[in-house]
Amino acid sequence: MFISNAYAQSAAAPAGGAAGLMQFLPLVLMFVVLYFIMIRPQMKRQKEQKTMIEALAKGDEVVIGGGILGKIAKLGETTLHLEVANGVEIQVQRAAVVQVLPKGTLKA
Repeated sequence: MFISNAYAQSAAAPAGGAAGLMQFLPLVLMFVVLYFIMIRPQMKRQKEQKTMIEALAKGDEVVIGGGILGKIAKLGETTLHLEVANGVEIQVQRAAVVQVLPKGTLKA
């Protein structure tokens, strides 16, 4: 009278392939967005930097990481000699070069 009968419920059908795949869709979309917004542009910048450093030649006018401007006097495998004033040369790593300036930018 006060207690009702309890009946067993039927088992739910297991999740299908499409429903399970829909759970991972937001994760996949986030990775794709991350790739196109962050990873791909960074790889492009690294490639451009590497190409610029490999193309350095004697006489190029460059800016190094500390903001120092100079003309390349000598080139080595990993270093270069930068003439920052008449008769004043400093030796820096090639990787320190940030930008190659157009010819004639530096006035002697």
